[in-house]
Formats: sequence, structure tokens, C-alpha cells
Amino acid sequence: MSESVTPPQPPAQPEAQPQAPAQPVDGNPYAQQPGAVLPPQAPYAPPVPPKNNIALGLVTAVVAALVAAGIYGVVIGTTKHEIGWAAVGVGFVIGLAAGKLGGRNPVLPVVSAVLALGAVYLGQLVGEAMIGADELGVNFSKVFFDHFDVVQDAWKADADPITFIFFAIAAFAAFSGAKKAAL
Repeated sequence: MSESVTPPQPPAQPEAQPQAPAQPVDGNPYAQQPGAVLPPQAPYAPPVPPKNNIALGLVTAVVAALVAAGIYGVVIGTTKHEIGWAAVGVGFVIGLAAGKLGGRNPVLPVVSAVLALGAVYLGQLVGEAMIGADELGVNFSKVFFDHFDVVQDAWKADADPITFIFFAIAAFAAFSGAKKAAL
């Protein structure tokens, strides 16, 4: 006789009863449910400075204009040539600084363009003074500060239509840079 042996069966699981969803806490359906895991917390980030701070934008633009004018003047004095991309850089740096820190205030692009005109002019004067000091074998500060009228006369004599195109390019770059940086 052969007996058939049935393999052992696992214990029967009770049928799962459909359960109603957990009730929200205090009527908030997004409240933390029991047994849920909290997501990891991001590290602390310092607060972002407020945009549309016109004073900060103006001060930053003036500082950027003075620094850019000095660098532009050194480039001109060293190379003994006006360089168009450097004028674009002067304007763009001023506009970028004003827009990033000053925000969307409509005054900043206009002021940036005016400051770019002044920075290019000052940079060209610094370049003229460096060239003159090099030719005369004297100190730059003596030429620039003691004989500023001579430096301006030399600038007027050297100014050509390209000089004024550089002014326009720098003003445009500052205006558009301030607009784009404020977005």
C-alpha cells in the first residue's frame, strides 16, 4: 500500500481586510502619518539678501567702475592701444555688479551705462598718463595728478571715431548687463 504524503502547508494567512486610510491629524491631510520616516534635512543656508536694493547696487557699481577703469587704463598703458573687448568688459562688469546686487530697479541700467562712460574715459586717461610717464621717464602719479590738463589734451589729440565707439559699446554692455543680471 502506498500512502501518499502531502507536503506540509504553511499556516493559512487570514485574508487582509481592506482598511480605511489613516485619518489626518487635525484635519491636515499632509500631516505626518504614524510610522512614516522624515526626509533628511538640508544644511542651513544663510538668507539671500533682498533684491531691489538700489543703494547696494549703486555703491557696487561705483566701486566696479573705479576698479574696471584702473584695469582698463593699465591695459591701454601697457599695450599702448585701445582694446575694444576691454571696453566691453568694463561696461559688462559694471552692469553685472549693479544688477546682481541691486536687483531689477529700472534706475540701475541707466546709472550703469553712465558709469561705464565715465570708467572708459577715466581708463583712457590713465592709459594716456602711463604712456606719457613712460616716454618722459617720470612717475605716473606726477603726470596724472600734477599735469592732468596735459593728459586731457593728449587724450583729445589721440581721440578718433573708434574711441567714441568704445564709449557706446561700454555703455550698451553696462545697460544690458544690468538688465540681464537682475533676472
